[in-house]
Amino acid sequence: MAIKTISTQVFEGQKPGTSGLRKKVKEFQRSGYLENFVQAIFNTIAPCDGHTLVVGGDGRFFNREAIQVIIRMAAANGFSRLLVGQGGILSTPAASCIIRKHQARGGIILSASHNPGGPDGDFGIKFNGDNGGPAPESLTDSIYQQTLSIDHYLIEDAEDVNLDQLGAYSLAGTAIEIIDPVADYADLMASLFDFERMKALLTNGKFRMCFDAMHAVTGPYAKEIFERRLGAAEGTVINGVPLEDFGGGHPDPNQVHAHELVALLNGDNPMDFGAASDGDGDRNMVLGKGFYLNPCDSLAVMAANAQYIPGYAEGIAGIARSMPTSRAADRVAKKLGIHCYETPTGWKFFGNLLDAGKITLCGEESFGTGSDHVREKDGMWAVLFWLNLIAVRNQPLGEIVKNHWTRYGRDYFTRHDYEAVNSERAADMIERLRGQLPDLPGREFAGLCIESADDFSYTDPIDGSETCNQGVRICFDNGGRVVFRLSGTGTEGATLRVYFDQYQNDPTLLGQDPQKALATLMDAADQVAGIIEYTGREKPDVIT
Repeated sequence: MAIKTISTQVFEGQKPGTSGLRKKVKEFQRSGYLENFVQAIFNTIAPCDGHTLVVGGDGRFFNREAIQVIIRMAAANGFSRLLVGQGGILSTPAASCIIRKHQARGGIILSASHNPGGPDGDFGIKFNGDNGGPAPESLTDSIYQQTLSIDHYLIEDAEDVNLDQLGAYSLAGTAIEIIDPVADYADLMASLFDFERMKALLTNGKFRMCFDAMHAVTGPYAKEIFERRLGAAEGTVINGVPLEDFGGGHPDPNQVHAHELVALLNGDNPMDFGAASDGDGDRNMVLGKGFYLNPCDSLAVMAANAQYIPGYAEGIAGIARSMPTSRAADRVAKKLGIHCYETPTGWKFFGNLLDAGKITLCGEESFGTGSDHVREKDGMWAVLFWLNLIAVRNQPLGEIVKNHWTRYGRDYFTRHDYEAVNSERAADMIERLRGQLPDLPGREFAGLCIESADDFSYTDPIDGSETCNQGVRICFDNGGRVVFRLSGTGTEGATLRVYFDQYQNDPTLLGQDPQKALATLMDAADQVAGIIEYTGREKPDVIT
């Protein structure tokens, strides 16, 4: 075995987005492409000597091959210890858990989250720091700068490590441990939630639930926690074997892509509770009997009921939400007398607030919720929180949420996604909107008058860093709000996301269909922005 110095050339477009670098698999398979980015990470965080690195991914196509490359490069760059998930598997929240527990320098997580997998699908890579959270922009900017000048990478000339066998190995002085990907994480969950009360619920012979792992990373976690530790019936977890192409499905836990689960919670004999997670295990969708739980409401209800959960029984320090997320959590924070922070989209923006102890719970409308137990959003954690809450309050999920609306009012919310839109047309639409911002207040669209309009910017209250151009916000005189944003998680064209929310506290108007309750806002949004004109679409591809 020997360290090899391999000459390379710069690849354009290796700038990490909100969740790392995501490209088509074929892009990552180009000779030197993955290696360049990994070396750029190691150059940025150097020196690596004496440090521990965590490595794992969501099991998608190219996951195993990439991990073997990373192992050999990590050894060549001087890491003293590598913790690698068995079979190359680590959910994103589990990776955060392990980084924190073992005081690692950080971790490399291989995932494109909810994007499709397979040879023609997507692949992704990101670095999480020693706090277990996504690298901040200052670090990802440095990694990107490294990719612009890199001319060589280091790699050990060695055979592949057996990823499927638990145990210890050695490579050029680097200790490599293939670890159980589930154990540390499951133990952490048991320390936060009342497993005995949840087990009583799941074994009472009356309560029926289903967890759809969508052939993604959470299958092993769900089987261990729900079926083994909590005693749920075998078969409670469906699509529980991680597959390289996610079984040909789209591992995005929403009502469109998790249609199999949605059907089980509706119809003639619906189950009591259902949930799904995404490709890397950080997102969640939770359903009750004939009831869809909006992620914005989920965060607000969690905050209002945190005292029922053992891990949060002493209260919460604060709440944070991404800007496009509805303002339901703000109302809870005000009632509790704590602060609610509004941040840009991207979990990394919660990290400083969590580390500083300013917040305990946080969430995004994009099916992500979490707490200070790790530094990532956490799909399994959210599902367990709701199961624990149902067990303690002895109420169905839908009843708990409706009681919350009665007390706080309802923030109607929906998001419309226009996927794979022509990038230039989408950018033109946003730039046109930005140019109109000073002149929009006072104008009427679809019978609604605009009160304010801006492009959201954020000053981090901990380190003072500034983040601009995070989404165009338009607020109307009826209390409604529309947000326009281009997403950074796709790999083809542009994804335009349009968010609608409006507060309602009339008890007779709390049970409307969100698409009907927000219809006037939708008309106003199209008139303001020209959505149909610029996208060429009469309707969105996905509605959540």
